[in-house]
Amino acid sequence: MSSASSTAQWSSRTAFILAAVGSSVGLGNLWRFSAEAGSNGGGAFIVLYLACVVFIGIPTIMAEFLIGRAGQASSSINSFRDLTKRSQQSKLWNSAAWAGTLSAFLILSFYSVVAAWVMAYIPRFLSGAFDGQSPTEIAAQFDQLLANPSGLIVYFFVFNVIVMWMVARGVNRGIELASKILMPSFFFLLLALSLFSITSGWASGGTQAAISFMFSPDFSKINADVAVSALGQAFFSIGLGMAMMMTYGSYLPKSVSLPRSAFIVGISDTMVALIAGLAIFPIVFQYGLDFEAGAGLFFQTLPTALISTPGGNLIGAAFFFMAIFAALTTGVALLEPAVAHTSEQLGIERGRATIYLGVAAIILGFGSLYSLQFMDLLDTKLTAAILMPFSALLIVVFVGWRLNRTIYDAEFSEQDRTLANFLLFMLKYVAPIMITVILLAGIQSNYFPTLFGG
Repeated sequence: MSSASSTAQWSSRTAFILAAVGSSVGLGNLWRFSAEAGSNGGGAFIVLYLACVVFIGIPTIMAEFLIGRAGQASSSINSFRDLTKRSQQSKLWNSAAWAGTLSAFLILSFYSVVAAWVMAYIPRFLSGAFDGQSPTEIAAQFDQLLANPSGLIVYFFVFNVIVMWMVARGVNRGIELASKILMPSFFFLLLALSLFSITSGWASGGTQAAISFMFSPDFSKINADVAVSALGQAFFSIGLGMAMMMTYGSYLPKSVSLPRSAFIVGISDTMVALIAGLAIFPIVFQYGLDFEAGAGLFFQTLPTALISTPGGNLIGAAFFFMAIFAALTTGVALLEPAVAHTSEQLGIERGRATIYLGVAAIILGFGSLYSLQFMDLLDTKLTAAILMPFSALLIVVFVGWRLNRTIYDAEFSEQDRTLANFLLFMLKYVAPIMITVILLAGIQSNYFPTLFGG
């Protein structure tokens, strides 16, 4: 019996694509991509990033989709367990799904805090809180926000409750419905803001500078650090190693092509990052902002630029409103793997499992709400440095080298065979090496920073 027959299914290929793209598109596409591109050579970084998406990211997405659909469960953990048993492999491989599910849950706990920051900026723009403020005063408002975490509690709860409500409603009435509404709305707002940024920055030369910076690569700027950064951005932007794609893949009908779906998701996520760059970089160059500022770019310098434009309060509110759409679809995808496993493993109703785990994520999230050091511990030192690359590494090695070939072949039609074989080659010989580089680089930079003269 296939997983498709024993679990809920997406109502259509489009619904699945929107949900899968929504799971990967998030706040990182809006500021992390711009910050990484800005500090790593612009166009040269982007070329490497695109190559990493095609040759590493997309094959890994396909591997996660395959595990989800081929496994006879909706839970990524149980799907992996089923495939290891049918492939006569060690149960230790199941740690890939456990690490991914844990990673997603931990990320949700602090991701909801960042979402609360974003939500807090919407009423600030609408109420004119930035009017007449100097750049220094506008930047100071973010510091004031962080210094008063109790003032964010309402936004923190609202975001988590919306995520829990969507997940509790199930695949079709919750996750799918939310994706059908939120993702098209997000894309519309992103395109509108990009067009606004491009047109408003044309007279000052900011748009021309941004386009040149993004699409005229200077390959002399490429070095080992830039290559690792491009690989890491591709990996984290798509959302690999978090059990999300495996869980969503378990709801996928057999009629949907895995390799083509993986390509659509990977390329769509990349296009969002590039369009977000076109929304941000013209403003950055027009106003001489620091594009290496990361989160500070989003919360401190961009508001200065947005408020200076005609209708700046509405434009700024729309920008942060758009960011919430992206955050919600990602938040739903982060909670779903743990809910699917708990509901399936313990045999309890989905709504109850969602409440249990949602409340647990909220309790854990208070640590990040009141301590940026705790957030950094969960973010950079645990999930990003260890859990995510560890999970993804086991996934690509298992699918590439240990999965029963009969199971693998059964997931592809004849029309998909050539593309599937190309992606399998990447899974076997390229992705493991590159993901190992991410894992080792993360461990070295976070736990042994002085090693190699760092």
